[in-house]
Amino acid sequence: MKTMWKLQDAKSQFSKVVDEALNNGPQFVSRRGVEAVVVVSVKDYNKMRSTKKDFKKFLLNCPKLDKWLDVERQKDFPRKIDL
Repeated sequence: MKTMWKLQDAKSQFSKVVDEALNNGPQFVSRRGVEAVVVVSVKDYNKMRSTKKDFKKFLLNCPKLDKWLDVERQKDFPRKIDL
């Protein structure tokens, strides 16, 4: 169950909002009855950000194509170029 705070209450009790975010997870703040922002702990924020793999890890985890793909070099000779 998510905790919803009205903006006015969150402003007046910001320390409590932060404590709740640290202890119980994300705290949602609404403005005029519409969800506006979420207060999360740094630990939760870093978890959300760190789910992306970097490009090097992506390439290293790709399936190996040599199992299914036979690539042969063409036996043609290169064309002659007049210099």
